[in-house]
Amino acid sequence: MTLENLDALRVGPAQKSLPEGSAELTVRELLDRGLHLSDLTTPVLALTGSAMEANIALLAQYCARHGVALAPHGKTTMAPDLWRRQIEAGAWGVTVANPAQLAVARAAGIARVQLANCLVDPHGIALAQAMAAEGVEVLSWVDDLAAVARLARHLAADGPALDVLVELGAPGGRTGARGIDAAREVAAAVHASPRLRLRGVAGYEGALAHDRSAEGLAAVTAYLEDMRALLVRLAAEGLLDAEEIVLTAGGSAYFDLVVDRFAGVGEEVAASAGELRTTVMLRSGAYIVHDDGFYRGITPLGAGTEGGGLVPAMHAWVRVLSRPEPTLALLDGGKRDLSFDEGLPEPQRAMPGFGAASRRLEGARATAMNDQHTFLEIPADDPLAVGDVVRLGLSHPCTALDKWRLIPVIDDAEAADPAVTALLRTYF
Repeated sequence: MTLENLDALRVGPAQKSLPEGSAELTVRELLDRGLHLSDLTTPVLALTGSAMEANIALLAQYCARHGVALAPHGKTTMAPDLWRRQIEAGAWGVTVANPAQLAVARAAGIARVQLANCLVDPHGIALAQAMAAEGVEVLSWVDDLAAVARLARHLAADGPALDVLVELGAPGGRTGARGIDAAREVAAAVHASPRLRLRGVAGYEGALAHDRSAEGLAAVTAYLEDMRALLVRLAAEGLLDAEEIVLTAGGSAYFDLVVDRFAGVGEEVAASAGELRTTVMLRSGAYIVHDDGFYRGITPLGAGTEGGGLVPAMHAWVRVLSRPEPTLALLDGGKRDLSFDEGLPEPQRAMPGFGAASRRLEGARATAMNDQHTFLEIPADDPLAVGDVVRLGLSHPCTALDKWRLIPVIDDAEAADPAVTALLRTYF
């Protein structure tokens, strides 16, 4: 199975916000008409192409400079067109979270995939082994003896062995063996299985902190040091089953700490295990879109850092539905259209309509969201009127893009009526 030709895809009511009368057109025919945001109905989420390209280039340069690999987490966008752009810019491959996403990667022809979870579903295990048989490099994780036994039991005897990483967790964290000794026991079970190959160590530090406070950074740092110590121990004990091994961590919040704490680990492994070559691999995914909320406040590559920092590439355009009270406006986008789990939308600009001059929305803030409405608190003397267009900044791309199947890609989010240069297909 391969993904369909997007240009030939016929659009219709399944794709939100597309123009009236477009149901009989293909994506290519629609784009050739010369779309602008004013042709679309609100609410509409759009991505700025130049911003995404800048973010891709910035993190690729960062990884190259620090000598680390990048397997960006594909769950953020679930857009194979963007995955390919990241790979073209130097990414090792992509990361996914479950068998459904793994199947999308297979259909998209991605040659290297890391599944950053334990494979326990029999169909998912069969899929991973089938991809390995096709020559795809597949890495998955294990974190306890039951997971190792289940994985080995469901692998076909006449198929290739599956490469796995032992996942180290931490108290209060997410999945992962609790402690170096427990992880070492899991690693030994993998090493003893003829159906599995131990390729290294994995973990996720983002579950241990949610800010850059001294306490949060200390928790992340201590965890990363344990991951490093685990890899060195496994190498010294001869439990790793390949000459090229992987040490992977790093979401979009603390990848600078990963780079710092894993620096020189390859030399340390080689000193105790000879010919082993170590790849430190980040899995940052949200960076490509960035945001005007959580990641803006926590990223190591914020505004004013090297290369100008990451820039937000997603915005929503909505209209004022009602202004029933002097300090209240109701917008036509809600939880079904916009992310809200890591902060409410940020009102940024307003204009009477697309193409008109816009102004900053001073003193306005979102206070609540319903399924189809956002509550906007505004000064009583603000001239915002019913039908006006409001541009919103959003927080957390991982729960923004999943609400859209075809996402307009625009040339300039600051334009009065941005031109739509592409439609991006997602596979959530």
